[in-house]
Amino acid sequence: MNNQKQQKPTLTGQRFKTRKRDEKERFDPTQFQESIVQGLNQTGSDLEAVAKFLDASGAKLDYRRYAETLFDILVAGGMLAPGGTLSDDMTRTEFCLFTANEDLETMQAYAQVFNKLIRRYKYLEKGFEEEIKKLLLFLKGFDESERNKLAMLAGILLANGNISASILNSLYNENLVKEGVSAAFAVKLFKSWIYEKDINCVACSLRKVGMDNRLMELFPANKRSPEHFSKYFTDAGLKELADFARNQLSIGARKELQKELHEQMARGDPQREIIAYTREEMKKAGLSEQALISIIWSSVMSCVEWNKKEELVTEQAIKHLKQYSPLLKAFTSQGQSEISLLVKVQEYCYDNIHFMKAFQKIVVLLYKADVLSEEAILKWYSEGQQNKGKGMFLEQMKKFVEWLKNAEEESESEEDEAD
Repeated sequence: MNNQKQQKPTLTGQRFKTRKRDEKERFDPTQFQESIVQGLNQTGSDLEAVAKFLDASGAKLDYRRYAETLFDILVAGGMLAPGGTLSDDMTRTEFCLFTANEDLETMQAYAQVFNKLIRRYKYLEKGFEEEIKKLLLFLKGFDESERNKLAMLAGILLANGNISASILNSLYNENLVKEGVSAAFAVKLFKSWIYEKDINCVACSLRKVGMDNRLMELFPANKRSPEHFSKYFTDAGLKELADFARNQLSIGARKELQKELHEQMARGDPQREIIAYTREEMKKAGLSEQALISIIWSSVMSCVEWNKKEELVTEQAIKHLKQYSPLLKAFTSQGQSEISLLVKVQEYCYDNIHFMKAFQKIVVLLYKADVLSEEAILKWYSEGQQNKGKGMFLEQMKKFVEWLKNAEEESESEEDEAD
């Protein structure tokens, strides 16, 4: 009997001690870290076992409260002090991302560990993205190999949709940019990202967060040029990224040019000044004459408020375009530029219902003003460059085209008689 009486309090005491220990692990950051480190030391480099351990531990450890501690340990082996150094007074593990092999296959396996963890505990999603942003700000505190592993992991996570491209904001930190850390990190990151997906997916992700026009900021101001960007990333084996950035710059330059042209026209600036400015911007941005004539046409047509009555808008358009014909003529020195302008006129008249019947009169005006040549008009008519309103506009142009052909034949006949 005495023995039985002694067993009951012992069992009850054991349960009480176990509950206290569980609570300590759950709410004490030091105990939390020791529990994670101990588990990782036991699972070692077996990442499948690591994933299972993390899955099970979430039931008894407070991942929500200590998310930063958890991710610090998984990446660096222990809690990180500001700047990226490991805290001296804390327990560490040798089994983490930074001590793993520096190859894509290993980084893909680590990405799966994080993916499984976040899918299991959805509330960690935001904390994980914040952790990556923090780690990027700490890049100078890591050695080259650690930075490379983190870059490859980030690229894979971006490709998988585990994190948003907004994490790249951290790379625009002035000190990281100045010392070339940002650009070098970006090379590894984009290589793994494009390897997992393709440049189109990367471009889409960048656009979603407004990063598509900021890639040049990876370099300090004195190296922030399209030429330097293109050479740096092309030499690093990322020509498709260099081409994407160049194209984005071109799009940005076009938007800025169109905006400025609209303002110059609204102010009534002399056309010789507008032409000089446009030539300078054309050279600076590396724009072709075909691309430029489209911008000029859009600017010319958007700087006036059009009459809503069809019978009056044609007369208004003729008067307006006659005024700006010198500007249009200055940038249609090539046959292809003339065709580009004709297509833009066709699209505009089709898309704006009040201009449907104005197409032929606009083309005749541009012909008389030496903006369009008869060769360009005949080529457009015979080859059909654009389907929008094609049948209707061809019908409008029929008599004028016949006149051009007859005039051309008469001219050739006269030349033959002269010979």
